[in-house]
Amino acid sequence: MAKEALLIVDMSNDFVADNGTLTAGKPAQEIVPFIKDLATRFLAEGNVVAVTMDEHQPNDPHFELWPPHNIVGTEAQQLFGELYDWFQDNKDHDNVIYTSKTNYNSFFNTDLAQTLRNSGVDKVHTVGVCTDICVYLTVAGADAEGFKTATHKRGVATFTDLGETMINHMKLCFHTEIIE
Repeated sequence: MAKEALLIVDMSNDFVADNGTLTAGKPAQEIVPFIKDLATRFLAEGNVVAVTMDEHQPNDPHFELWPPHNIVGTEAQQLFGELYDWFQDNKDHDNVIYTSKTNYNSFFNTDLAQTLRNSGVDKVHTVGVCTDICVYLTVAGADAEGFKTATHKRGVATFTDLGETMINHMKLCFHTEIIE
């Protein structure tokens, strides 16, 4: 029987906390309880939860485009708040995956697609930040890898005014199921 996976994209201190270097701030903080509950439900139903996390070395050329963020091994790169606690409680579960990434797209140059296939996953659900950057490009990556896609509107946030536009674009381009 096919499984589904929940991808929790970039919910780090740098992207969510008030003092994060590229924070989506309060909108990102407000989605944490929803994501935590959804992740708990996915595990209870025998599905997969994958945390995908931006990870950079201190001298990463990416910092020519953006301020330094999510530097490997720092508190800024850790999951934010209750999601950190949830992960600590569940990280040893067979259906919990952690994938570090250096690109906006969680599938680019990672083993995420193969890991999900090995787990029998055929559909990925996305939550996290930022709707119009890493979440959108992760949905594009999932589609390119042949997965069906869904995005939970209550579980995504951004610091721009493009969130709704990109959700609509996911639906148009990738036939993503948009879950209210």
